[in-house]
Amino acid sequence: MPRPAKAKRPTSLPPDAAPTLSPAELLAELRRHGGREYRATLTFGGTDPGREKGEYRLTARGERLRVQGPAGRTSELDEAGFFQVFAHYRFADPRPTGVLTDLGPLFG
Repeated sequence: MPRPAKAKRPTSLPPDAAPTLSPAELLAELRRHGGREYRATLTFGGTDPGREKGEYRLTARGERLRVQGPAGRTSELDEAGFFQVFAHYRFADPRPTGVLTDLGPLFG
């Protein structure tokens, strides 16, 4: 007699949900690909997870981060400033835009 299939346990994200990264995880990814611009959707964490705040473009160059928000305003931040601004958020579906700000990604 065949056994009934086990029910799958639900996951915290629906199967079609974009992966999210913490600020520390995104920073590590940006530094790994220094000079390459990424776009990611900023989402709320904590009590309102998944709600979108807008699309951001981010680039790491050395110790500095260039961040452009949905309104088009660009800011240069150090690591402490980045964590101060984005500590309570998650970054959904980070992807390279194809924009290179220096030649580092070509040789790294």
